[in-house]
Amino acid sequence: MADALTLEFDDIEHDVLTGIYSEETGRPQPLRISIAVDYKVADRYDPDTPLEASKNYMDLKFAATEALPEGLHFKLIESLADHICETLFLQDEQVLAVTVKIVKLAIAEKNEKIGITLRRERR
Repeated sequence: MADALTLEFDDIEHDVLTGIYSEETGRPQPLRISIAVDYKVADRYDPDTPLEASKNYMDLKFAATEALPEGLHFKLIESLADHICETLFLQDEQVLAVTVKIVKLAIAEKNEKIGITLRRERR
């Protein structure tokens, strides 16, 4: 089995303009976003290994929050997930794959988790 490194940032809650129905458009919806990034593995991680040998976890949060264009409405949460993937690929060429899970909080009843998971590999 090959070495692997996955960085994760789970359960980021953020309001995003998304949806296709009239009651969804024009106002942000609360989403819960989780991101996993497959990253190029260093040969070794010693105690003094610099951050450059990995990725700052806050970059994952940035891709799901501040990197979203203000005022842009994503009809599908799939397109939002795709935007997050592309942001992470553009940030760092050592990102090999990105998995984004999005849960729509506004439509959940009884703690259901309704949403999507999108995985993209670097092309």
